[in-house]
Amino acid sequence: MPTQTLTGQASLVTPSRRRFFIMVLLFITVVINYLDRSNLSIAAPALTSELGIDPVHVGLIFSAFGWTYAAMQIPGGWLVDRVPPRILYSVALLLWSLATVLLGFAASFIALFVLRMAVGALEAPAYPINSRVVTTWFPERERATAIGFYTSGQFVGLAFLTPVLAWLQHEFGWHMVFVATGAAGIIWAAIWYAVYREPRDFKGANDAEIDLIREGGGLVDIQAQTAKASFSWTDLGIVLSKRKLWGIYLGQFCLNSTLWFFLTWFPTYLVKYRGMDFIKSGLLASLPFLAAFVGVLCSGFFSDLLIRRGCSVGFARKLPIIGGLLISTSIIGANFVESTPLVIAFLALAFFGNGLASITWSLVSTLAPARLLGLTGGVFNFIGNLSAIATPIVIGFLARGDSFAPAITYIAVLALIGALSYVLLVGKVERIEL
Repeated sequence: MPTQTLTGQASLVTPSRRRFFIMVLLFITVVINYLDRSNLSIAAPALTSELGIDPVHVGLIFSAFGWTYAAMQIPGGWLVDRVPPRILYSVALLLWSLATVLLGFAASFIALFVLRMAVGALEAPAYPINSRVVTTWFPERERATAIGFYTSGQFVGLAFLTPVLAWLQHEFGWHMVFVATGAAGIIWAAIWYAVYREPRDFKGANDAEIDLIREGGGLVDIQAQTAKASFSWTDLGIVLSKRKLWGIYLGQFCLNSTLWFFLTWFPTYLVKYRGMDFIKSGLLASLPFLAAFVGVLCSGFFSDLLIRRGCSVGFARKLPIIGGLLISTSIIGANFVESTPLVIAFLALAFFGNGLASITWSLVSTLAPARLLGLTGGVFNFIGNLSAIATPIVIGFLARGDSFAPAITYIAVLALIGALSYVLLVGKVERIEL
C-alpha cells in the first residue's frame, strides 16, 4: 500500500520545463552563428575600399566560408557523435569567435581569405550539435517547435541586428564589426560551458520531465549509448545508402539554394536589375527576412500542433516542408511584374515559404539511426550547404546578360525539385534501424 501511494504521488508530479530554457540557449547560439556568417557582407564595402581589394578577390573571400563549411560537415558530424555538446559547442564557439575577432585585424586578401575559411570550418559542427541537443531534450511532439524557434535565430540576426552592426561600422569602423561579433561569441562560449548539461545532469530537470522526454521519443540517454569508436567508412556508407536520407539531403540542397540567393545576389538583383537606389533597396531587403522569420515560427508551431491533434509524425513534418517549398516556387512571379511592391511581395512570399519549410532538421532527428545522429546530420548539412558554393556561381553564370529572369527561374525550379524529393523519396517517416 505505501508503495502504491508513492507511485501515485510520483505520477502527479508536474514535469519541469528546463527543456524550454535549452531552446533559448540554442536560439542565442544560432543568432551569434549567423551574425558571424553575415558580418563580412556588412563590412565589405568599407573594408575593400580601405585595403584596395578588387571585386574578383572579394568574391573569393565571400566563397571561402562555404568551401570549408561544407567540407567539414562530415568530420564535424562524426565529432558530434563522440564529444558531448557541452564541450564540443564551447570549443567550436570559442575558436570560430577568435577567428572572427582576428578578421578585424586582417590587413590583406590572404589574411581575410584564410580567416574566413577558418570560421567556416569551425562553424561546421554547429547545426549537427543543435540537432543532437534537440533530439536529446525534446519529445517528438515538441521537436519541430524547438527547431523552428532556434532556426528563427538566423533571420533575427539578419533582419534585426544587421542595422546594429551597420551602426557600429559607421561609428567605429569596419574592424569593430568583427571584434564585436567575435567577442559576443567568446562570452557565449563560456556561458554555454557553464550552463549546458544533458537532461539527467541538468539542475532543476525533474524525473517527470525526463520521463516525458523519453516516453515521447527523446533520446535522453544517447551519450551513454554512443560508442567511442574510430571513424568507420561502413557507417558513412550506411548514411549514404538510404533512399529516405537522400530525400532529405536533396531537399536540403534545394531549400538552401533559396536562402543563399537571398544571402548573396538579392541586393544586387534589386539594385542592378530592378534599378532601385541603394537606400531604398536596403530598406526593402529586410522584408523577405522578416517574412522568413514569421514562416519559421509558424512552421514549428503548426507541425507540432498537427502531432498533438493526432496526425502522424510523417504528415505533420512533411506538410509544412513540402508546402513551404511549393510556396517558394512563387519567386518566379517576380519575372512577370514591373512594380517594385509586387516584386518585393513575390520575393517575400517565396522566402516565407523557405522559412515555413525550414524544420527539415526535425526529420534528421527522426529518421537518422540513433548512434549515427551526428554523422547523418553532417552529411545532411554537407550536401545542403553545397548550395552555398553552387548558387552564387550558377546565378552569376545565368545573370551574365541584361536579364535576371533565368536565375529566378533556376531558384523556382530547385524549390519544386525539393518538394518532389520529400514526396517521392522520403516515404514513411520512421527511424532507420541498424
